[in-house]
Amino acid sequence: MGALDYLSNICSVTNTRRAVRLKKRKPFQTVELKVKMDCDGCERRVRHAVRSIKGVTAVEVNRKQSRVAVTGHVDTNKVISKVRSIGKRAEPWPYVEYNLVYYPYVAQAYDKKAPTGFVRNVPQALPNPGSQEERYTSLFSDENPNACSIM
Repeated sequence: MGALDYLSNICSVTNTRRAVRLKKRKPFQTVELKVKMDCDGCERRVRHAVRSIKGVTAVEVNRKQSRVAVTGHVDTNKVISKVRSIGKRAEPWPYVEYNLVYYPYVAQAYDKKAPTGFVRNVPQALPNPGSQEERYTSLFSDENPNACSIM
């Protein structure tokens, strides 16, 4: 079987240029950035710069939150460097929604500069997996199928 496998790999139709290009393609993902934008001109420049990247399918710009969401077959570092090339400071989106964090008012999580409804994503805001408190809350959870046996 080894010789047949070798020959089938050599004569394979899937090793065309298109197939090789599709293998090298980045995974489809959404890249979220924090970019300071003051006016419509800044928003337009950022949107135009990000759209010019090959592989971008959608761009969402929210000037109020200073948030840019780029969807497509793109690399995070490539998007950040493109935004920085137009003179804007860009960094990956550092926030998570307020209701997804157990301890939103822990020292490093609460940020006054964060948009409404968001806090910083820090490990101190997440519960300890083996903590007693976590075990009690999961005991009476709707997702726990054995919760009714206690009542």
